[in-house]
Amino acid sequence: MAEAAQSVPVVSYARISADTARDGHGVEDQHRVNDETAARLGWTIVHRYTDNDLSAAKASVVRPSFEAMLKALKVGQLPDGQQVRGAIVVADDRLTRRAGDYERFVDALTYDEGRVYADAKGPKNLYSEDVESMGLFGVVISKMEVRKMQRRTRRSHRRRAEQGIPVGGKRPFGWKDDKLTLAPEEAALLAEAARDLIAGRSLHSIQLEWREKGVRTVHGKEWGSRSLKLALWNPRLCGWRKHNGELVRDANGVPVQGKWEPIITPKEWMAIDALFSSRVGPNAKADGTITDYRTPSHLLTGILRCGKPKADGQICNAPLRVSTRPDLSGGYIYQCPSKSMGGCGGTARNGAKVDEYITEAVLAKLEERAAATRKEDADWGGEEELNRLVTKRQKMLQAWQQDLVSDELFFPENHKLETRIKELRAERTRHALQRQRAAIVDGDIRARWNSEKFDMAQKRALIREAMHAVIVLPVGGGGRRAFNPDLLVPKWKEDF
Repeated sequence: MAEAAQSVPVVSYARISADTARDGHGVEDQHRVNDETAARLGWTIVHRYTDNDLSAAKASVVRPSFEAMLKALKVGQLPDGQQVRGAIVVADDRLTRRAGDYERFVDALTYDEGRVYADAKGPKNLYSEDVESMGLFGVVISKMEVRKMQRRTRRSHRRRAEQGIPVGGKRPFGWKDDKLTLAPEEAALLAEAARDLIAGRSLHSIQLEWREKGVRTVHGKEWGSRSLKLALWNPRLCGWRKHNGELVRDANGVPVQGKWEPIITPKEWMAIDALFSSRVGPNAKADGTITDYRTPSHLLTGILRCGKPKADGQICNAPLRVSTRPDLSGGYIYQCPSKSMGGCGGTARNGAKVDEYITEAVLAKLEERAAATRKEDADWGGEEELNRLVTKRQKMLQAWQQDLVSDELFFPENHKLETRIKELRAERTRHALQRQRAAIVDGDIRARWNSEKFDMAQKRALIREAMHAVIVLPVGGGGRRAFNPDLLVPKWKEDF
């Protein structure tokens, strides 16, 4: 390595990340130390590279300044033509924490002869294989320390979760800065949105209402559909918590109750969980039913189906669309699309009259169900079996840990228990949703249906729960005929 001459042009590099701060030194402190090192060695810093709040240990993190420095070192000059002959850092672990990055740095710096490198302790000859090896060894040690810190952090999070203690970070919407006490206005919004969602209201509808009211996230941004979904799907709302995607439970499998004030009940959150868990697309559910993402303007859009027979004897079955007809009462009709649009164009019906008839039929069904529900036991019938299996699993685990049960017996049996426990918990969740929905129609459903609070999305959700579709049979004979409700054939769901 060439002797360091006076005024050797070098670059200064500084980095800090939120989770791996070095002795409390920020990037400005690091550059100041680098200035002192340069002055002591007689070098001149011609450019400062800074990567603030970026980890050097994560492969997925790109450090723009680090990459720009490597490029400048390799070509020996900055983009403006200023010559560069070396680099200064506070310490190697501020530069790299991954072996690959350290090797890339050494390759760039030693691409030409006579380059210099130093940290706060003094200059290092990276052209020496021993020095490079020591540097790589330091990177390995640094990586091990990072992994230790990450493991300690994960264990800390798990321990805090099991104790029901909130973790760090920004306060969640609905709670004050202590993450324990409710923020009344935000909590009320979440509670109302959660119950509206259970009642069948769409996320999009709630999101639009919040935007109109000027409701902002804790970061001061407008609510999006994803952020609202995550907020309502968070088990924190009912006092529970997830860790690595699973509810945190005690030894008996019971969800751990957090120390913060809940906004809704566990049964309400389980109903929300059932809603979101059943969706396999933007508006498709696992059971094949459809929920609205954007609420249509008319009650039966997508629910009415054309019943006109085709040449092969099968019905058209195309979903009817809405067309404006100012000359008719109500001002619109439901009509089968043309052949070019996938329908037959042969069926149309007065929209307002169809809505009125189907509404009355559905309300009658809802009242019938509400009356039947009041007579049924509100408790889920599988609780005893679930508790028994959870206890059995715990005992088997203890026996296996004490070497009283062999691996050959434990793992297959434990897998069977886990599978059945998951099935029962899923059944319990679905039951909770059904009970919550049943509670909505309990009482004077007609008054609620006609109230402003009961919006289009909620009405359509209840209609879809009650029926698969409504087949609209053709009038026949040509010409305008009187409205005939017998030509509307509801396809009710058997388990409704």
